[in-house]
Amino acid sequence: MSSSAVETESPDLVCELDNVQGMVDALTSVRWKRHQDAVLELSEHGIVLIVEDTGCLQAKVYLQRELFVRYEYSAHGRPRFGVSLGLFVDCLNTFCIPGHSGPIEFQYPGPDMQLLLKSTDSLSSCTYAEIRTRIPDTISWDYNFEPAGSTPISFTVKSSALKEAIDDLEWPGSSIQITLQPTPPSVTFKGEGHGDLQIDFMYYANMDLLTAFNCDQVVSHRYKYKFLRATTSNIPSSVIKDNRGSKLTIGRGGMLKVQHLVSVAKPSNSHQHIDSVGPPPSRIAYIEFFVKPQVDEENAYDS
Repeated sequence: MSSSAVETESPDLVCELDNVQGMVDALTSVRWKRHQDAVLELSEHGIVLIVEDTGCLQAKVYLQRELFVRYEYSAHGRPRFGVSLGLFVDCLNTFCIPGHSGPIEFQYPGPDMQLLLKSTDSLSSCTYAEIRTRIPDTISWDYNFEPAGSTPISFTVKSSALKEAIDDLEWPGSSIQITLQPTPPSVTFKGEGHGDLQIDFMYYANMDLLTAFNCDQVVSHRYKYKFLRATTSNIPSSVIKDNRGSKLTIGRGGMLKVQHLVSVAKPSNSHQHIDSVGPPPSRIAYIEFFVKPQVDEENAYDS
């Protein structure tokens, strides 16, 4: 067989991860409904998983190549393929043994363009899975995020507090108004339904809760509750337990970006001090949500 034929048959990507549970946590954080399609994009820098809903909500999971103990990439360009997110997460869960996090190998494509998963920690037994892929639909809207001005409008709040606030503001079919004001530095979440409910985060009053704040003007936008709730509904318990912060940024036109960090580091047997800095940046999966405001709907009613 010629060398060119061998190269043609070689997979685009073969990689190995030593903490399946970390990947499950990262992918579960963007799973906001039962039946959900996802697009995976491969590159020499890592894997990006993209999901969206009705052109108003989009989420991305960045799995950088540094997360993997082995990452062999030989494709030209950036291959993309679609999978069922629920099926992908369920398959990964079959590799998660309580109290043990063994390595798992990924390969794409298989003989019939499948995504192949295989456990690699035992010579006597092997767990193996094939996930059927599809040609992905075109992502229907541009999530390109632009700053609203020269000063970034953002704040960082403890993830547990953010999730609790959004859960408390639930009104069926309602919207949530987020308002930032520089004086006094504060963030207000206001829900409207059969009544009004308002939650205030005061920066100087509780800097342990609202850990960072950047705003030089009053900014206020409304977001559909079900889309805003999707950004926190499945935050991994590990993030809540570690009491990490989630960063929210409001960009041009009111586009909201919500960012979480999920550890994909292999659990240590030693007990870390509660104030330790945690896993190094290279062992963190970056989660980003983009939520469109309700500006267009309001304008439509006003016309």
